[in-house]
Amino acid sequence: MTQREPALRNGHLVAIGAVALIIGATFLADQVTKWLVVSVVMQPPRTIPLLPFFNLSLGFNSGISFGLFADVFASRPALLAGIKMLIVAVLVIWACRSADAWERLGLAMIAGGALGNIVDRMRHGAVTDFLDFHWAGMHWPTFNVADVAISLGAATLIVSAIFAPANRSPA
Repeated sequence: MTQREPALRNGHLVAIGAVALIIGATFLADQVTKWLVVSVVMQPPRTIPLLPFFNLSLGFNSGISFGLFADVFASRPALLAGIKMLIVAVLVIWACRSADAWERLGLAMIAGGALGNIVDRMRHGAVTDFLDFHWAGMHWPTFNVADVAISLGAATLIVSAIFAPANRSPA
């Protein structure tokens, strides 16, 4: 064993811990906000205007992103949850093996958001959405904190890939 091996192992453990922390924080933020909206804010369910272009509006999505394939997965939430769990497992392994902190951050945010939506799908058969942006009579599909984390994670991955050092070696 070389002098460098324990340092690499310790650095790897720190990276895995950081991935777990980001996944956990993302998942917790998503679940807490969904619980607050469903159990407290939306009693009774209604649309709450907050800004001229933003409302809180409770919705449930049984499909994938933006309600796509809702008819396929509405009666089979476990199927979609299983597919997403496989994807999350791949993301977690990738994040834990990544040598780039920004890449790990992006992957962990995506995994944490996906886990939040998986729990909803398993618990309720659909994902709880409540963030409603609109402009000039047009509405963006309602979404949630998990969706924000997934989008920010994807953006972080893209920026990380664009600005990665040319000499970065794979983990």
